[in-house]
Amino acid sequence: MNILVLGSGAREHVITWKLAQNKSAQLYNFGPTSNPGIAELVKEVELGDVTDVAAVVDWAKQKKIDVVWVGPEAPLAVGIVDALEGMGVSCIGPTQKLAELESSKSFTRNLVEKYNINASPIFRTFTSDIEIEDFIKSLDGNVVIKPDGLTGGKGVKVMGDHFQTADEALQYCKDLFAAGDMKVLVEEKLIGQEFSLMSFTDGKHIVHMPVVQDHKRAYVNDEGPNTGGMGSYTDADHSLPFLNNNDVKQAEQINEAVLEALEQEFEQAYIGILYGGFIAVHDGVRLIEYNVRFGDPEVMNLLSLLETDLIRITDAMVNGTLNTLKVEFSRRASVCKYLVPDGYPVDPIKDQPIDVSVVDTNKVNLFFGSVDQKDGELIEKGSRTVAVVGIADTLREAEQKVETEIKKITGPLFHREDIGTNELIQKRIESMNELRHEQ
Repeated sequence: MNILVLGSGAREHVITWKLAQNKSAQLYNFGPTSNPGIAELVKEVELGDVTDVAAVVDWAKQKKIDVVWVGPEAPLAVGIVDALEGMGVSCIGPTQKLAELESSKSFTRNLVEKYNINASPIFRTFTSDIEIEDFIKSLDGNVVIKPDGLTGGKGVKVMGDHFQTADEALQYCKDLFAAGDMKVLVEEKLIGQEFSLMSFTDGKHIVHMPVVQDHKRAYVNDEGPNTGGMGSYTDADHSLPFLNNNDVKQAEQINEAVLEALEQEFEQAYIGILYGGFIAVHDGVRLIEYNVRFGDPEVMNLLSLLETDLIRITDAMVNGTLNTLKVEFSRRASVCKYLVPDGYPVDPIKDQPIDVSVVDTNKVNLFFGSVDQKDGELIEKGSRTVAVVGIADTLREAEQKVETEIKKITGPLFHREDIGTNELIQKRIESMNELRHEQ
């Protein structure tokens, strides 16, 4: 089997790393940069734009690719799967229409509402700023503003975090329209703790992975601007310390209901990763948004814990036989922390050398993100640079493994030291206990 991994970030590095553990497949990579971690695992790397459908299809045809693992969301949004499947290549990733689950937030809210899936906050979609002010006031200004399309995890703005008044929220909406956004979603602000549930699916059957918590804010104690994700963790029981069994079950049921709704709505098989972003609130769980691919950094936790051969899972997804395969994850805790350039995400330093050679990869997993290699030297390219993953029997042990090794890496980089620590997790627990007790 010839497998192409599309994309060149840390998410694609860990996917390639997991596929490479089965030596029966020949692996290839197509992406905008030559990720050194990927390059050493594949037969050939082709540099190119992952949204250039014709270039990807042509190269896949040349290399006689059987299956394409689509890493990032952008190629899914432009219909890369439709084009590849049209020439007989199987894909792990949904068609362009199904990918609207991520590429259009209003599409997702409307789908969930149409099929009576009780998961959404109060919301409205606007195509101009007319009536937005009245809607914001109807929610007492407690709102979240979301551009309808893809924003790389950085476009959502929340009352109390990014603006302090209803007037500022209204102005942000006006700014979005002025910048060319055709639709803006205004939602009730939910109070609780966010978490991610990702599921493998072949369109008919679904297998849930352990739930994970990502950390979007750049700085310690959840301060600073939003990022693509500074790190994540999951516990040995495949849950999170602030969740209960009903929370996890409800999230699983929502993923299952959405998969069924997509099938009924479009009569197309959703093959790939169904990634629900959820928030635990005082009376259960609500849906924040959907993504149609692995989350980054959460994928580093999940594939580091995956015990089942990913090529067997790949084969089962494209052949509709996922129900015949027992998918297992190690019952251990995992912590992932990203090193990012100084100044990230607003004004990051770029093109500076870094050194990871002293990291003990027998103790942690190391995945490369935004890096290049010149004259044998690693160069950071201005975005999330290196992910370090620790696995242990407890969160405390996993976090300490990461912290010990990540501090050995040199260069103009920083990371969030608090991810996975007892102190931060205890704050999450106390926050949820207080929220539920008040109600």
